[in-house]
Amino acid sequence: MTSITTLEAPDLPVEATIAPAEQEPVALNEAVSGQVSESLPQAKKPGRMQAAQPVLEQLFGFYPHLFGAEFLPLKLGIFQELLAAHPEVFERDSLKAALSVHTRSARYLQSVAAGKQRHDLQGVAVDDVAPEHIYLSMLELFRRRQARSREDLRPKFIAQLIVAVEASGLTPLEYLSKVQTKDDEATALLEEALAELDQKLAKQEALVRAFEASGKSLAEFADMYGMNQRDVSAALARKRSQPAVIPVVADAAE
Repeated sequence: MTSITTLEAPDLPVEATIAPAEQEPVALNEAVSGQVSESLPQAKKPGRMQAAQPVLEQLFGFYPHLFGAEFLPLKLGIFQELLAAHPEVFERDSLKAALSVHTRSARYLQSVAAGKQRHDLQGVAVDDVAPEHIYLSMLELFRRRQARSREDLRPKFIAQLIVAVEASGLTPLEYLSKVQTKDDEATALLEEALAELDQKLAKQEALVRAFEASGKSLAEFADMYGMNQRDVSAALARKRSQPAVIPVVADAAE
């Protein structure tokens, strides 16, 4: 599989410099005890994990709210802040390696994929995670899970992508322009998700027009179409809160 890179490593956190699934790194356990995650076979790069562990233990000691029971997305530039805050403790290369292990761990990627905000060293939420970083984390988690599962996880991943696009506040075309990669498999899954989203948005548009043309109250309209009133209300609210959508169309040259 093709590795996806959108950030340079010195500007850690590096969840956007995700390693391909066949070189999958790991997270330490909640106590940072040195036990590797079950997501990585024991034979894969144990030296790298062992070398990073002492630094991860120090990070846990200094910032348990970031590196403890819950892994929170880290603000961009936190690598430099850690070096400046602890010049006598951390060495540049070992800190970079430890943060690389941490931000490529499944628990960290899950936090980014969930859309949690980036946090500074004090644990204060300072920035939203960019849609492309959420997407990259979702994609890497999907690949890792699919590699371990006999079930076809693509339908679940596509459903998750639709939710992510809607949560981003971007139109499908805007989202595509931000996250599209040169990976053909990833692009195909993304385009399938956007096509399903286009259909969903079209149905919402038709529902809004039918409601507005009906002259009925919400309760009367729902009853007329045999729909749950709460579902109709939610659909109307979602449609009215969304920006105008430019459909995603294939290149005519393809």
